[in-house]
Amino acid sequence: MALPPHGYRATKPRARSAQTGDPLLFEDTSSGAPDMNSQNYYESGYSIGSGAVGGQGPGGVNNLFTDPVANAAMMYGSSIANQGKDMVNKEISRFMSVNKLKYFFAVDTKYVIKKLLLLMFPYTHKDWEVRYHRDTPLTPRHDVNAPDLYIPIMAFITYILLAGMALGIQKRFSPEVLGLCASTALVWVIIEVLVMLLSLYLLTVHTDLSTFDLVAYSGYKYVGMIFTILCGLLFGSDGYYVALAWSSCALMFFIVRSLKMKILSSLSADSMGAGANVKPRFRLYITVASAVFQPIIIYWLTAHLVR
Repeated sequence: MALPPHGYRATKPRARSAQTGDPLLFEDTSSGAPDMNSQNYYESGYSIGSGAVGGQGPGGVNNLFTDPVANAAMMYGSSIANQGKDMVNKEISRFMSVNKLKYFFAVDTKYVIKKLLLLMFPYTHKDWEVRYHRDTPLTPRHDVNAPDLYIPIMAFITYILLAGMALGIQKRFSPEVLGLCASTALVWVIIEVLVMLLSLYLLTVHTDLSTFDLVAYSGYKYVGMIFTILCGLLFGSDGYYVALAWSSCALMFFIVRSLKMKILSSLSADSMGAGANVKPRFRLYITVASAVFQPIIIYWLTAHLVR
């Protein structure tokens, strides 16, 4: 007598055991996935689809917030976050004053327009003195002669974007080249500020110029650089050199007149005596050198973008 097929022998005992009610060694999963709720996976927790299961009800979430242990953990986490925030602010305050930094960003639209016109057409401006109120300089929005950091930062970002556009027009764009332009421009500002601070320190020139003031005056060159690049892209090399000459002369005039009020306006008591005639001369040299250095940087950072 021939044996039945192997498949028949595999299915026949399974059907017979299901009919007789005998326990199976392994559960039959061939007919489909088992019901998740039949396995009691969510019997003691929350239901994914319909809310709470297991008798907890809607109040289970509220119990989490009324639990004293959870409240204590939340309070402890908040205190740690506050301590970390205070520590970060304390470390920042060691190197810079946040309130003083806010002063350089107290600008409005009217000030920005006036400042841009002053940077490009400084020859008709008469009053260059920074105004004070109770020994405190007025904010930039109330005094166009006050230095700010908003225009230099925005001009720096615009210069990077414009440099990327110029490189793209010339089919020379790459992230590496754009990164090199940005890092070079930033390094030049840092070097210029450090040289200025070192010169003032070595020559013992006492002035109310702060590091932020020097960064602001050094960053104003990006306005002239943007104007120069735009003229070079629109009108070629001739337009580039005309714009370079105009922006360089305007910036030098602006720097001399602005720093003159900061460096040359008042002589400190220690300059009186044997070196009384030397100190004003040194101050004049610093002012003129910082102004003459600006066109060189403008040409260095813009010439390769216009061809």
